[in-house]
Amino acid sequence: MTEKCSLHQVLDQIGGKWKPLIIFNLKQNQTLRFGELRKTISGISEKVLTSQLRELQGDGFVNRKSYPEIPPKVEYTLTEKGQTIFPILESLAIWAEKNLSK
Repeated sequence: MTEKCSLHQVLDQIGGKWKPLIIFNLKQNQTLRFGELRKTISGISEKVLTSQLRELQGDGFVNRKSYPEIPPKVEYTLTEKGQTIFPILESLAIWAEKNLSK
């Protein structure tokens, strides 16, 4: 069995179409409820957002806080680990604006 390099590991955790956008939006808004987060990410389905949030939570990037209310209230925020990955994603966004044609 071959060990994964650290870049491969981090891309497994934060890569893909939706996870960087989730992290980016949580950083910009601090705390978001599920519906609010879904509105900030055009084209993401409820099922996919749920799955991606669970994975980000499992990998330690996102906190989920639920309140015992009716209707249920759940809020998402970035963990310290999630906060530290944001500058990298922000640099990537700046690079994309400069280097990718519209």
